[in-house]
Amino acid sequence: MAKRREMETFSLSFLDVICCGLGAVILLLVITKIYEPITIEQSQIRRQGLLAVLQEELFQIRGDTAIVNRGLKTVEEELAEEEDLLSRLKRELTAIRGQFAATQDEASIDEQTQGSLLAARQMLTEEMKRLLRLYKRPDDDTTVGGIPVDSEYIIFVLDTSGSMFNGPWDIVIDRISETLAVYPKLKGIQVLNDEGKYLFSTFAGAWMSDSPQARQNILRRLETWEAYSDSSPVEGITEALNTYYDPDKKVSIYVYGDDFPGSKGSIESVARYVDRVNRADASGKRLMRIHAVGFPTQFGGGVSLNAIRFANLMRTLCARNGGTFVAVTDTSSRSRFRIRIPGI
Repeated sequence: MAKRREMETFSLSFLDVICCGLGAVILLLVITKIYEPITIEQSQIRRQGLLAVLQEELFQIRGDTAIVNRGLKTVEEELAEEEDLLSRLKRELTAIRGQFAATQDEASIDEQTQGSLLAARQMLTEEMKRLLRLYKRPDDDTTVGGIPVDSEYIIFVLDTSGSMFNGPWDIVIDRISETLAVYPKLKGIQVLNDEGKYLFSTFAGAWMSDSPQARQNILRRLETWEAYSDSSPVEGITEALNTYYDPDKKVSIYVYGDDFPGSKGSIESVARYVDRVNRADASGKRLMRIHAVGFPTQFGGGVSLNAIRFANLMRTLCARNGGTFVAVTDTSSRSRFRIRIPGI
């Protein structure tokens, strides 16, 4: 009997332990389930935050892509413009080379013609010599060496860039002195650089009176004149035309330079602008003559496109505006002009 009681007591204690263990497991499950919604909510918040960051990065990438595309389009347009400019320059170079070849042929013919004329003069009869002494140049012939000198006012537009001032500047001053010498008496003189800056600022917009002393003052001042220049004659020509154009005055512009950068526009656009300002009179003649003197400072290491553009620009302006283009063939010494007369 005692043995049976002992067995029942053991069995009840075991069941109590089992029940307590199960109760503890159930309690843990209940506690875990209580905090599970909070964990899920926090996880959703983190995912939403991550999604917002990714969307913001996506918008930023789209904006950067749009900027890059616009920049690429701009670069493509600039490349197309540069290719177009290069094509135009190549065409101009081809035309200049053709003109240069033709000029060489003309020079050869001129030399032959000059030799023939000298031989013919040696065979002049006495009667021919007498008639030649009686010859008088027509009163309306106002040219010297093929250059018209009928103007009463002259304006010098000088390239003061480093290639000119540190190069053939002494020759420039000599040529200006020679140009002034073919005009015995002028009503007015003005000197600008290619940027439109005046040699004597006190005479800006006005005319300097002509006199031997005034000419000497100009030549002396030119010896030390240093003024900024971008090597383009456009601004100086524009200033001369806009300030001194006067239908009641005979004016000549003399341009001295060696360079015309491509960034200053096309030759034809400059020529059209000059045509609009320097209007022709009833007989079709331009009211302001444009002459030019070119210096070969840009040909040392090969043909420079900017030097060719300058020569082509000035030949065009001289031809359209009743002037003459003159090329200095050698800057190593004070050499003679090589004259290129439009239409001849």
